[in-house]
Amino acid sequence: MSVDAGAVQPLDRDATVYIAGHRGLVGSAVWRAFERAGFGNLIGRSSAELDLRDRGAVFEFVGATRPDVVVLAAARVGGIQANNTYPVDFLSDNLQIQVNVLDAAVSVRVPRLLFLGSSCIYPKHAPQPIKEEYLLTGHLEPTNDAYAIAKIAGILQVQAVRRQYGLPWISAMPTNLYGVGDNFSAQSSHVLPALIRRYNEAARDGIAEVTNWGSGRPLREFLHVDDMARACLHLLDHYDGAEHVNVGTGSDVSIAEVAGLVADAVGFTGRTHWDTTKPDGTPRKLLDVSKLRALGWEPQVELAAGIADTVAWYREHEETARGLV
Repeated sequence: MSVDAGAVQPLDRDATVYIAGHRGLVGSAVWRAFERAGFGNLIGRSSAELDLRDRGAVFEFVGATRPDVVVLAAARVGGIQANNTYPVDFLSDNLQIQVNVLDAAVSVRVPRLLFLGSSCIYPKHAPQPIKEEYLLTGHLEPTNDAYAIAKIAGILQVQAVRRQYGLPWISAMPTNLYGVGDNFSAQSSHVLPALIRRYNEAARDGIAEVTNWGSGRPLREFLHVDDMARACLHLLDHYDGAEHVNVGTGSDVSIAEVAGLVADAVGFTGRTHWDTTKPDGTPRKLLDVSKLRALGWEPQVELAAGIADTVAWYREHEETARGLV
């Protein structure tokens, strides 16, 4: 497969790069990847320093710093329970964050911008693997439709900026991410960190059985966040197109298999019970990543090794990890 990447040139390593959400799972990984690649002028602000929902503050910050590159990794994120319980928050907060940052970036004509979305933008029953062209071809998964709509709006705004202002902005849609710096909250975490917390506590406390939501049968694709961060830089260096780009591994496993990998990594030897009264969510969500691979990118972190590394980090940072304090 060939991809028309446009006339984009690799980023200047002396460029001023604003990473929105640099304290989060994705943003912190992007920061590390850019540092390793030799970027010396990275800027970021914590949510306490700059509330991206505050339009005036965002415009003031972007106007003062005038970044050459923006990576929009800031978002309100959470797992199936959080999305299903607080849809207004997920819709409103993410729309505000995106519109404010993108509008502010337009106001100073930021030359290069990458918007990060989520694979939940695709229809619940999209053909597998999911191609970029399947966007807006069917109904969304209802448990996280509010978050998905916000992310779809971000993609369309980036495309609109390209049409109206001619700026080479791009969007990337990652699959399920995990890794160091994740959110391990019992109420709002995604599936893999939630499993790590649950199984680790059971192994530590000698609990004989762990109960997980759903049947364990849904298939999911998992990408280590450091691979995602490398993909972000690769796209900024090599891609300039209106269509968003899927970012994933191209392979999937069942939630039950992932639970088994987590149990092995933490040393849990008890039983696993699946509560089928709880929702499974989308039955399968595997991205077609041929477009990204045609640009020369491949993932590097194998799932079992990535889970083991994440477990080790979690245990080392258990007193300070997000969602635990």
